[in-house]
Amino acid sequence: MKKSSFFTLLIIALVLSFFVTPLGDYSKLTLNRIFATSPTIIDAENCGNIAEYSWKLKNAEWDFFNFEKSKGKVVFINFWASWHLPSRAQLKDVQELYNRYNDRVDFYLISNEEREPVEEFMAKNKYTFPVTYQIIGEPSPIGLLKPSGCYIIGKRGLIRVHQTDISDWNNSTVDNLLEELLAQ
Repeated sequence: MKKSSFFTLLIIALVLSFFVTPLGDYSKLTLNRIFATSPTIIDAENCGNIAEYSWKLKNAEWDFFNFEKSKGKVVFINFWASWHLPSRAQLKDVQELYNRYNDRVDFYLISNEEREPVEEFMAKNKYTFPVTYQIIGEPSPIGLLKPSGCYIIGKRGLIRVHQTDISDWNNSTVDNLLEELLAQ
């Protein structure tokens, strides 16, 4: 076999493995993490506001609760799904953010999946952030984003982050914003 043919076959095998093997899934997750950027912070004078906090959700035990309990608090909301690659890629950063701020920021990691795949995913990845389940058809005070969309909302209901793409949540930009919002 010629050297060029060998390298061509090797490249084809590598490309195929990227799409059809667990190695490919790991590689795609890693690439998404590498190319994730810091979320865009919206200036206070240009951001939207949540006027109404009434929103019925379910917690990890499948009990109903209302989003109103977060009125007057700093809130981090992430829409995710265990099957969605960009969602999975940013959850490691979200877990680290949760580890730093869970006692001062209300975290809502919202999925519209059934409990079983979510619980399996959480256990497999050793994530401890709280899972919230969306109730399909329930009116929401904010626009429901597709996974991997996120919001960061200040104590006065100002939406300071409205991110629709994968982001790097483990950085000084996010920390500075959260500290600013917590100090208000």
